[in-house]
Amino acid sequence: MVSKCGILKDGSKPKVLIARQVPQEVEEWIGRHCEYSKWEGSGDIPRSELLKQLGDVDGLLINREKIDGELLDAAPKLKIVANISVGYNNFDIGEMQARKVLGTHTPNVLDDTVADLVFGLMLSTARRLCELDRYVKAGRWNETVTPDLFGMDVHHQTLGIIGMGRIGRALAQRGKWGFDMNILYHNRSRHPEAEQRFNAQYCTLEELLQRSDFVVLLAPLSPQTVNLMSGREFGLMKRSAVFISASRGETVDEEALVEALREGRILGAGLDVYRKEPIPPDHPLLRFKNVVTLPHLGSATTRTRLAMARMAAENLLIGLKREIPPQCVPELKHLVL
Repeated sequence: MVSKCGILKDGSKPKVLIARQVPQEVEEWIGRHCEYSKWEGSGDIPRSELLKQLGDVDGLLINREKIDGELLDAAPKLKIVANISVGYNNFDIGEMQARKVLGTHTPNVLDDTVADLVFGLMLSTARRLCELDRYVKAGRWNETVTPDLFGMDVHHQTLGIIGMGRIGRALAQRGKWGFDMNILYHNRSRHPEAEQRFNAQYCTLEELLQRSDFVVLLAPLSPQTVNLMSGREFGLMKRSAVFISASRGETVDEEALVEALREGRILGAGLDVYRKEPIPPDHPLLRFKNVVTLPHLGSATTRTRLAMARMAAENLLIGLKREIPPQCVPELKHLVL
């Protein structure tokens, strides 16, 4: 057990594995309180390497690596996993409950940054910014810009948000007050604050899809949201509408999206998340000029990633004391009560 000062009962410091690259100041802060090792490679730590390093680890700092029975078997001393991510669908909650392993995430700190990126996807797709950038750089710009290069307006259009959480509300604010958009939303429950602040209208999913010029999927991943957007849903959208996906890739049936784009049933799409990441280079979604594809970087600004890493590290140290971290996931809070 860890005392208030972060020292184990036997006088030693807790051992932490930093399995993601973090800013130097965060690494140094952890080092003042813990013994630690870290993944030195670029990109994600290979699963096999992660499992090798967990034998005597008390705390683990990660991003999206799966925390399941196999990993927990390899980490018999593990007390807490700190996710540098707002989502925690990589946690096997049942296994973590059974082993009494805490888990934390990093909500709130990235809301505005992700909303900025989502709006950037809307603008880039609607106004064809990436496509036209390639057009100019290829030396194809003539004196006259012809209508076949025109895009669609964003201002005064109807924005349909699926998932009116914190990021959804940040997006609604940008749409309403920055672009004078009409806001529709679909959520598990109504959100009176959004309705009052943004004059947002609660809709069934079907009505939202039929009426929206931009459909933005921000629903968290759960058994109920897997393939939430499939062939039927794309068929309900306007042919002039744009689809944006920025939550989790599994919420979209990608084969159905490819078919909708191929048949011209929607105007275009902007994507930051995929069912398999990185997306395979031969994936058909990469062949459409009317699809903007980003490498899952919704929170990727220097300031926000620093704030996320700080939050995760602070949660890690608090959890090592067997206290409830501020951002402990709800399903695991009872483990320290």
